[in-house]
Amino acid sequence: METTELLKRVRRIEIKTRGLTQHIFAGEYHSAFKGKGMTFSEVREYQYGDDIRNIDWNVTARFNHPYVKIYEEERELTVMLLIDVSGSREFASHARLKKDLITEISAVLAFSAISNNDKIGAILFSDQIEKFIPPKKGRQHILRVIRELIYFEPRNRGTNITCAIQYLINAIKKRSTAFLISDFIDEGYEDALKIGGRKHDVIALRIYDERETELPPVGMIYMKDAETGKLIMVDSSLRKVREHYTRYWQKKTDQIHDLMKKLGIDYADIATHEDYVKPLMQLFEKRA
Repeated sequence: METTELLKRVRRIEIKTRGLTQHIFAGEYHSAFKGKGMTFSEVREYQYGDDIRNIDWNVTARFNHPYVKIYEEERELTVMLLIDVSGSREFASHARLKKDLITEISAVLAFSAISNNDKIGAILFSDQIEKFIPPKKGRQHILRVIRELIYFEPRNRGTNITCAIQYLINAIKKRSTAFLISDFIDEGYEDALKIGGRKHDVIALRIYDERETELPPVGMIYMKDAETGKLIMVDSSLRKVREHYTRYWQKKTDQIHDLMKKLGIDYADIATHEDYVKPLMQLFEKRA
């Protein structure tokens, strides 16, 4: 992609996603992500209804009258985007590729983060860590993240969610809010997700295409695994074949949902043919 076209795409994404952030997501994001904890603000005289556990006994003894400590919420967060850049993100049955949707959602989250004075960083992963962008603030930093998502070409095409979560745990020492954005075409990441969810506030965003949910009855077709390159021929005119595939998809979906609920991880399914605003809003409102 030429530099001028890349800059145009970055600008288009910036205009769209900043607009969404300013007019739709700003308040919901602020409510949904509470910060790292409480920080001391001031001491004032005790008032009826104050929590006696907050009494400052040193000040109380000095003035012979009860005083309490007042705390404020510590708003600044570190937000990490764990972004799946494996081969399957290039799939689309509509105009929008999965990777294009991932880029837009990442931009919305990034602009929401800086509007809340949070730092934003990114881990791009396939079946290995492809790129680490340390968390920072500022518009230029976000534009760098967007450029990477548009332009970046991974070395590998597989998926290893475990690898991404382990890297997050090792690279980001303090608790962060981590958005895991993937189609979750992977297995064996349950233990890593459990450990990662204890140290960080992990939110899972599963990106999928409508065509992945069922086979159309179009006769003999080749199906190619975008990550391994493996080809198989399938007779989609057979109802039992289509039903088997649909059951497989639903079983996989149920397993992912059950895992997220078991681990207490908030999640959303987002399809390429649908508006992503609604599921993100529902996620934010649920957390708030």
